[in-house]
Formats: sequence, C-alpha cells, structure tokens
Amino acid sequence: MTDTTIRLAKRVAEMMPCSRAEADKYIAGGWVSVDGQVIEEAGARVADDQEVTLDPDATLVELAPVTILLHKPAGFNAGLDSDGAPAASLLTQQTLVLPDHGKQRFLKRHLANLTLVSPLETKASGLVAYTQDFRVARKLVDEGQRVEQEFIVEVSGTIREGGLALLNHGLPFNGKEIAPMKASWQNETRLRFAVKGVKPGQLAHMCRMVDLTVVSIRRLRVGRVPMASLPVGQWRYLHEYERF
Repeated sequence: MTDTTIRLAKRVAEMMPCSRAEADKYIAGGWVSVDGQVIEEAGARVADDQEVTLDPDATLVELAPVTILLHKPAGFNAGLDSDGAPAASLLTQQTLVLPDHGKQRFLKRHLANLTLVSPLETKASGLVAYTQDFRVARKLVDEGQRVEQEFIVEVSGTIREGGLALLNHGLPFNGKEIAPMKASWQNETRLRFAVKGVKPGQLAHMCRMVDLTVVSIRRLRVGRVPMASLPVGQWRYLHEYERF
C-alpha cells in the first residue's frame, strides 16, 4: 500500500459518480467495502492500490432504527441493580444470531444510542430489549405498565395451602395489594407468571409469602415478543413483523 491516501468518500463519489454527501451516506449505511472489509466511517482514508467496492443493493434510503433482543445470563446488570457487568457488554458482532434468510446486516452504528427498554434484575436471566426506535421506547417505557411479561420461576419447598390462588391475587407488596395476574404450575418445581407492571423483587417476595424459595427467574416474553430459542448470552434483531 502506498503512503498517499484520499478520503474514502471522495473515492466513492468518483466511482459512482455522486456527490460527496451522497458518498458519505453510502459509507455510513455500511454499503462500502475496502479490500473486502465493510467501512462505516466516512472520514476513513484509502490508498490508490486499495480496492473499493459498493454493495449492489446500496441505497441512499435512511437506515431504520433497530431494536435488539438479548438473552441475558444471570449475573449481568440490566438496569435494576448496582452489581454485575453491564448486559449491554454482551452486544457484539460475535454474539449476534442472524436470521436464516440473511437480510439483516450488522452495522456498528446499530450498537450506538441504544435505550434499555425492558430492565431485568441482575440475578434473573432472560429476554432484555434495547432500542434506537422512539416508538418502541414509548411502548415499553411510557406504556410499560400495560405490557404483559412472562416469567418462569424455579422454586423449592412446599407451597402453603391455597398458595396458588394467592399468587394469582391476594398478596401485598411494599404495602400495596398486587394486581391480579396469571400464575400456574409448569411442572413440580416451576411456576409460570404472566404479569403486568411487575416490580423488582416482587416475584421472589410473592413466592416467599406462600412458603416457596426462588432458585432462579427467567423472563420468556415481553408483550407479544418471545425469547424463543435465542441462546443464552446472544442477541438478535427484532424482525420487521414483530410488535411488542
């Protein structure tokens, strides 16, 4: 490679041809590769002997904001506690699960300006969502008390008589009566909760009130979006057809 370089945007503008501003948009959109590697920085510089290519599907249409779904392992901080490494540190290109159809492209800009919209206790595992989309943020933050969440809670001990009915309705938390919810046994040691407006520590408190000890808590669903088969510690993009 020679020592003489020029701005990548200038090279792209000459190739297309297009304006420098349009070249910047192509680069920011992840449509430009240098020697086979996607470059997203418009200020990058290239040498004359480097190969610059433009993706055949390149477009100047503004990139849509993304929403990210992470299967958080227990022990990572997702906004409700002061301990644990940030769950957002798991969001890397290496931990991304791309869909089989391959239409979604990974861009570094997808990991910038993310808002955590579904906080989860550090000791719990399961579905956590981050977004760049103000519409998703409004749904899950501003209107979050009306969004149902589903949890699987592993417990030990013997439930008190009438305990399941109390879990569905009739227990207090922080001095207030808990709103009705759906609680049922999934098997002999696992309870399923479908609940709106759940507070930190609420599920563990409810289990203690009926003589059960929580072993683990895992969130399976937020609104209409399930975690499904997403591997622990990995993430995917919210699909266009999915709605919370």
